[in-house]
Amino acid sequence: MIARNQSPLETPKSRRVFRAPSMNQEAVGRISESFARAMGTGAFLITMTIIVMIWLSWNTLAPVDAQYDPRALNFSLLTLILSLQASYAAPLILLAQNRQDDRDRVKFEQDRQRAERNLADTEYLAREVAALKLALDEVATKDFVKDELRDVVRELLEELQTKPKKTK
Repeated sequence: MIARNQSPLETPKSRRVFRAPSMNQEAVGRISESFARAMGTGAFLITMTIIVMIWLSWNTLAPVDAQYDPRALNFSLLTLILSLQASYAAPLILLAQNRQDDRDRVKFEQDRQRAERNLADTEYLAREVAALKLALDEVATKDFVKDELRDVVRELLEELQTKPKKTK
């Protein structure tokens, strides 16, 4: 039987019904960090407090026809908005915290490696200093050489004085 070349139209393709959207994880991480950083500021808390106060005041004191989230319905729209904000804030803050933990872990590892290198360098330098001290103990100092030369000169003088003079 001769195998024939199949065209792309003859080969079945697998179909994925649900395809996960591709996201740039770094971009999502940066957005979550900026969001978490912004939510942790006093300006955000003050702004949110002012918005909620205006919201509650308007929907309590305005005429019933002008209210968009009436008090009679227990401010259900405000509750929904704040719940939605909290449901997005918590995972984004956790994502930002996980990224910070990863950065801290990398920094800790780099610090550990740097400390190991510094320890190795320090041990090497300590061995070198010890070797230099040993070498210096064996080196003749200026005073030692002077004393030795003085002793040799004294011995020569004594030898010259004790030898009888030859006459011609």
